[in-house]
Amino acid sequence: QVQLVESGGGLVQAGGSLRLSCAASGRTFTNYAMGWFRQAPGKEREAVAAISWSSPITFYANSVRGRFTISRDNAKNTVYLQMNSLRPEDTADYYCAARYGLGLGTVNEVEYWGQGTQVTVAS
Repeated sequence: QVQLVESGGGLVQAGGSLRLSCAASGRTFTNYAMGWFRQAPGKEREAVAAISWSSPITFYANSVRGRFTISRDNAKNTVYLQMNSLRPEDTADYYCAARYGLGLGTVNEVEYWGQGTQVTVAS
């Protein structure tokens, strides 16, 4: 059974930092892109950042580029999202995602999802 388990969410003041982790298990994730989507109340789920298995190739949403950094440890099947200079608009549930290939694609193309972790940024 494939599982993506997120951790690291919480409440932080604006300008602060959080580090999300996602541990994957249940299969081999070689050549799988991994990354993060987020969904704020009343809004659609949107891609935040993604990283390929090797090279690595990274993607960032314009809204987080320069503030968030994605990384992965393939030996541990774990992906991380370092979030700095957090803003109230970053408040959302953050979901770990995995998909075979270089990128995560759209929401409908993601193969595996985590259960989500809540991030709240207070102003």
